[in-house]
Formats: sequence, structure tokens, C-alpha cells
Amino acid sequence: MARTLASLPTGSRITDYISLGVVSRAIPREKIDSILAETDKASIRQRELPAHLVVYYVIALALYMHSSYREVLRCLLEGIQWLTKPEATVRATGKSGISQARSRLGAEPLRRLYEQVVVPIASEKTRGARYRTWRLISLDGSTLDVADTEENENEFGRPSASRGASAYPQLRFVALLENGTHVLLGGRMGSYATGEITLAKEVVPQLKAGMLCLADRFFFGFTLWTKAQASGCDLLWRVRKHLRLEVHERLSDGSYLSAIYPSEKDARHKTKGVRVRVIDYQLQGIPDAEPIYRLVTTILDPLRAPAEELAALYHERWEIENTFDELKTHLRGRQIVLRSKTPELVRQEFYGFLLAHFAVRQLMHEAALSVAEDPDRLSFLHAVRVVRRKLSIWDAIPPSGKKKPSPHDS
Repeated sequence: MARTLASLPTGSRITDYISLGVVSRAIPREKIDSILAETDKASIRQRELPAHLVVYYVIALALYMHSSYREVLRCLLEGIQWLTKPEATVRATGKSGISQARSRLGAEPLRRLYEQVVVPIASEKTRGARYRTWRLISLDGSTLDVADTEENENEFGRPSASRGASAYPQLRFVALLENGTHVLLGGRMGSYATGEITLAKEVVPQLKAGMLCLADRFFFGFTLWTKAQASGCDLLWRVRKHLRLEVHERLSDGSYLSAIYPSEKDARHKTKGVRVRVIDYQLQGIPDAEPIYRLVTTILDPLRAPAEELAALYHERWEIENTFDELKTHLRGRQIVLRSKTPELVRQEFYGFLLAHFAVRQLMHEAALSVAEDPDRLSFLHAVRVVRRKLSIWDAIPPSGKKKPSPHDS
């Protein structure tokens, strides 16, 4: 029996569900055109689906995971005439035409667009974005299910399960989170077998001076630590409580100075060491709390960041876990799999996914600033619904950045 295509309600347009002003403000047409030119992917001749339109289409796919390829395109085309020349006629092509257009575009333009557009957006007025003088950033990784095809399985692999292997191949990714805004930046992806440490080595050079990066004990190691520290960023990472760290100097707040080494031999001979400050603490009255937690930091002066404050601050790292839930549950939807059938289009879809998340998060940040609220206190799911809510086509923001006149403006 043929499968019934998922569709949007009869008579719907993309403007019934998504404010293109939100997406175009976060991801402007001018930036897309520039990157298409850089990657030699700009449309030279008139096609059914010009390259810049395909970029917006890939982002729209991430917002409408439950709808079919052609249905999303049909609704998109009804509401975005300003993305093309006024005299141009863009027709809703079939599934094969969509696949060809996406294949022509490839993943590289979406990856570059993500890297150039998705940056920290917190301002001095953003609540919860800073600790003292530092911008708070978290580092972590996760996985996403991808379509069950032979090509995807060969490229990405699949995790083992209690009985054989899991139902779907998976990709693994690592990213940085701007804690105050939940913007996911610097993301890198690979196969399921690619370790998070391997991906993190590509991510941490994107840290910058003035940031304070939080990370779980899984990431701690001399090589990754020194690579992250070389960016100029300060670090506050949890380590395994059994890690041997000699006390070099006790400090006034109960923390102490120590050193980490690249090898056991260097530790024995006290060579090539890097100074760190160690904070041991307990969580009283917390069910299932571990007997002791241990943090290391590059901030050596306790006056700049007291141990008690850093111990409390470290638990802000869980913000990235919440953000992965936004990405995998509220934006993608439970039990929804990335639908691309080839590895190249999986990569394209992955970066389109992160761009869609950024567009929603930028909207939330603007809303939080307007009411002097912490973005953490706003509902991501509600924001996604706002982005999808019915808006008149006159409210879409054209490339000029000027709102078209509405009949209600008179």
C-alpha cells in the first residue's frame, strides 16, 4: 500500500506557520548569496529551484519534520515571492527535482552559513549570560538518528543494542553552547564511531578570550585542555575524583593549586606541567549526589572567582543538555529521524537543523530583552509555535529589510 504523504492543513501557506521575517533576519539573503558565490554554488541559469531558495528550503525542512518534502516546498513557495525576482515563476517540483536541487547545493554552503551566522548573541543586558566578567559557554556532544539506508549506515554506522544493532544509523556531534541564549555554535559532526574527544578538538579552537567554558569530566585530558586553553578562554571542567592532583599550595577559599601533565613520566619528573586550580566539594541534601565532586580551572586567583561560586556555577553546564532536548524533541519531534538518504544530504540537513534552531533562539533572545527577562525562563516549544503561527504575508520582511505596508497601517 502506498504511504499517505504527511501534509499541512488544506489551504495552508508557509506564512501560516513561519514568519519568514524571523528566518531572514537571522539568516539574511545577502549572506546566503555571498556564501553561494564563495562555494561556486550560485545558480547560473534559471532553474525550478534556485540555490538560495534551496537553502531556505533546507531550513524549513527542519521546522516541519512531520510534513513531506513536496508539501513543505509547496507551502514555502506560496509565501516567499520576494526571495526571487518579482517576475520569476518558481514551480513546486517533484520529489526527484527537490533531491536534485539539494544535491547540486551540497552540504558545504550550509556548513559555511552556519559557521558565519551562528555566533554568540548575548549582550550586556542579557540575563544569565555571564559570570562576573566572563561569557558562559558549555561544551558537550550528542547523537541524531539518520535515515536507514545502506549509504548512511556505511558512512555513519549504528550503535549496538541489547539485541543486535539499533534501528537507525546515527551521527555524532559536539558543539558549544552560549548558556545565556542557548545558541549552539561551533558544531562539528562525524560518524557514530567518531569519539566526542576527537570532535571536541575541532570545536575548542573556536573559544575566545573573555569566555568561561564548562565541560563534563568525560572531556578532561591534557591535550584537549591545553588546546582549549590556547584559545585564550578560561576553563572550568569537572574531572574524575580519583585523578591524582598533588597539592602545591592551599588557597584561602579551600581550593588549591596543582598541575596536570601530558604523561605519567612527565608527572614523575615534574616536567611539561600546566598549572591548574582544584576545587573539591560536596552537595549536601541532594538525593543520589556523589560523595565528592572535583573541578579544575584556569582561574588561579580565588579573589577573581571564589571556589564556592565556581562550584555552584559548574551546574550551569546542564543548560546544554536542555538545549539538546530542544533540538531533538521540540524542534525535530520525538521519534523523528533525519530524513536524508545520502551522507552528503544528511550533513546538509544537520546544518540546516542548527540554523533553524538558531533562528528560533534569536527570536527568543529578542523577546527576552524586550521584557528584561532571562531567556531561560521562556519556553522553547512555545517559541517554535510562535514562529509557526499564522502571520499575514505582509508581515514577512523582504530582502530590503523594510516591512511591506499593511492595509491596517492606515
